[in-house]
Amino acid sequence: MAIRVANRTLADIQPRTAVGIKLPFSGEAVFNSTYTTGEQVKYNIENFFSTTPGERFMNPTFGGGLKDVIFENLDDESFDLAQQRLQSDLATYFPNVEIVNLEVYSNPDSNQLLVKLAYRVANLQIGDTLTIII
Repeated sequence: MAIRVANRTLADIQPRTAVGIKLPFSGEAVFNSTYTTGEQVKYNIENFFSTTPGERFMNPTFGGGLKDVIFENLDDESFDLAQQRLQSDLATYFPNVEIVNLEVYSNPDSNQLLVKLAYRVANLQIGDTLTIII
């Protein structure tokens, strides 16, 4: 009889092998490591959408550009724009990430955009929620 083995990356099987770097750079060391693929995917998505295109040296196209949305009037149209941008950028730059739920809110008093994203990674049975405040 065949036994189905769950899809896992090699780094998740070896618990002392670092997968990537936590963001922001703070804590006990300058570069704190992540040790699971799920944790690193979360930091990668947060880093991408918190970065404005042109902000990263030598990689001018990197970034989600959500900061541009908060300088527009925060209404239903800007929420739709932010939601469309999130969906298209996730499909382009994170093709293995599937959106489970996506909600965009605002705090007009502090001119902040709040994004709540529930996602899962295809074929890895990894899922999480992420809140981005811009």
